[in-house]
Amino acid sequence: MGGSGNFLQVIAKNFDVLALPVVTLVYPLYASIKAIETKSPTDDQQWLTYWVLYSMITLFELTFAKVLECLPIWTYAKLIMICWLVLPCFNGAAYVYKNFIRPYYLNPPQASQMWYIPRKKNIFRKQDDVLTSAEKYIEEHGPEAFERLLSKADREERGRRSNNYMIFDDDYIYN
Repeated sequence: MGGSGNFLQVIAKNFDVLALPVVTLVYPLYASIKAIETKSPTDDQQWLTYWVLYSMITLFELTFAKVLECLPIWTYAKLIMICWLVLPCFNGAAYVYKNFIRPYYLNPPQASQMWYIPRKKNIFRKQDDVLTSAEKYIEEHGPEAFERLLSKADREERGRRSNNYMIFDDDYIYN
């Protein structure tokens, strides 16, 4: 009995060391793979947001490692915070996305409220690409409608080519 008591004491003293990888990585990896295999965008949102937040926490820890070493409570605070983000009963990551990230993304602050940032293409607000647009169309109208749309576009293109106009297209001349 004395051996099992010592074992439980070791587990209790090192609970954070044992629980942190399970809560921060093992379960989220499992849940993320499971979310990929479902059609629901809700679980995708939960787990994508979790990984973004986890990355931010990791960057915070790397940046302030020396300060955090002085705070023995940091590991437990992180564990509690990650549990709130991960556990399905809380869905903290989805809450953070819905209440903080999404509103900021949909209504970014005006330039007058920010420091000077050169006006360039915003890579984070990229317009939907062709594949995403095609997927949305198929989702809304079905694959048959998409195939009809493609065949109509193909017929129109062949019609343009068969006219008596000469069309120059880099290496080819169409009559």
